[in-house]
Amino acid sequence: MKEMYTPYEAKMQKALNFQADEFKAIRAGRANPAVLDKLTVEYYGAQTPINQMASISVTEARTLSVTPYDKSAMKGIEKAILASDIGINPQNDGNAIRLIFPPLTEERRLALAKQIRKSGEDTKVAIRNIRRDAVEKFKEQKKKSEITEDDLKAAEKDMQDMTDKFIKKVDEAVAAKEKEILEV
Repeated sequence: MKEMYTPYEAKMQKALNFQADEFKAIRAGRANPAVLDKLTVEYYGAQTPINQMASISVTEARTLSVTPYDKSAMKGIEKAILASDIGINPQNDGNAIRLIFPPLTEERRLALAKQIRKSGEDTKVAIRNIRRDAVEKFKEQKKKSEITEDDLKAAEKDMQDMTDKFIKKVDEAVAAKEKEILEV
């Protein structure tokens, strides 16, 4: 019986992992190389992630240094950073691109907290949709007499318990990230 939950648990975990990746990209006033993870640059005709084209390091608490392996990619990397929504102007010194993260304003902190809560809600909706799909599948199996009424009730309860567990994890992640953003 438990094996029928496995694909749904994996999907819920995937939704949670996606949210964690989104949270990594939200900056908290400190330099974090993860803010560049989703940025790509056109490089020899292919979209290439910046973190595969350059060494990215934290040089000071609020400064990132992006050193391209190929200096010809410098302009493309600079353009990608400018076009992104991270809100930082790159400083190109010819050898590396420096990104200086300004301290977050109270207004920006509140906007980021709102973005975090929205992302958390989106993840909860995704998890609930997975539960709904699972319950529909179980009801189909009941109609086909593949499982009994008792099995259906047990499956619905187990799916609800699993959903509650994952939603609690989402709430904890949202609270932790919100605390990180709002602390000055």
